Amino acid sequence: MLVLVLLSRGDWVTVIDKLLFGGRSLLAYVSHPMFHFVRADVRESGVLERAAAEAAAKGAPAPSAVIHLAAVVGFPACKIAGKETTWSTNVDAVENIFRAADRLGAERFILSSTYSVYGIADDGAPATEESTLHPQSLYGESKIAAEEILLEAANSSACAPLIFRFSTLYGVSPRMRFDLIVNQFTLEAYTQGELMIFEGHHSRAFVHIRDVIAGLLIGLDAPPGKIRSQIYNLGHEQGNLTKDEIAALICQALPETKIRHEQMSFDGDMRDLQVCFDKIESELQFHAKHTVSDGIDEVLLALRDGMITEPDRAEFRNAPSIVP
Repeated sequence: MLVLVLLSRGDWVTVIDKLLFGGRSLLAYVSHPMFHFVRADVRESGVLERAAAEAAAKGAPAPSAVIHLAAVVGFPACKIAGKETTWSTNVDAVENIFRAADRLGAERFILSSTYSVYGIADDGAPATEESTLHPQSLYGESKIAAEEILLEAANSSACAPLIFRFSTLYGVSPRMRFDLIVNQFTLEAYTQGELMIFEGHHSRAFVHIRDVIAGLLIGLDAPPGKIRSQIYNLGHEQGNLTKDEIAALICQALPETKIRHEQMSFDGDMRDLQVCFDKIESELQFHAKHTVSDGIDEVLLALRDGMITEPDRAEFRNAPSIVP
């Protein structure tokens, strides 16, 4: 989806992807004259330089920005991948790609981080960018390490790092995700007529994928001096919802849904917090336009109209496809 938006506004786009989840989401851009694809692992030495050289041979200018989305994402996927793979992908590769971007003359480097770094709030107040970090998983720990590397490297680099701590995404996308709470709950309610809820009172932050893309575009267009070494929570106050509140919104769209609460304990990500988005709204004038109800409606539309078939396939979930 980000590729489409960038090409639509006239940007050259080079994508580096290992294609763990297939490449169907990129097929529409293969013939575009300003698109280049490199199948590679971001952990490979010299991968950014190779991609830039190949794109230049097709007429692309030198890269002005790098948006680093590659990661082992989420607590379950990181647990399956293990610390070595998680760290080499989420930390070491970030440093290597940033150093390469700086050598290539890119003026900015945008890292997709996560509000998982906050873990559990100390005092119950919404987490700001200055809040103490209490990661509850290897995923959160790896993202903190990557952030710290970028902030330190910025002291001696021309390239300006910018860090966005994403809320939990939802909504329809070219590579659909059904292991994200809003999308997952919507699918289960539609296909099974029932939702099993544990830790229903726990609060988390949610944001529509199209709002994330809007935030990334702001990060691309803002003056480098304004965004250098800045961290922003990306989301909005209305996205702070408990699991029970998500379930209630789904019941509005699917009134026959039955809710079943279960008591379960987990060894892993136990986030329970709200997030403050004042900084991104005041400094970057970012304002989300989509609600969780919007996301539920569009996922239901895609399912009902058969636009998404076999939603139980592994490609729609991160954890089963993670390999070293």
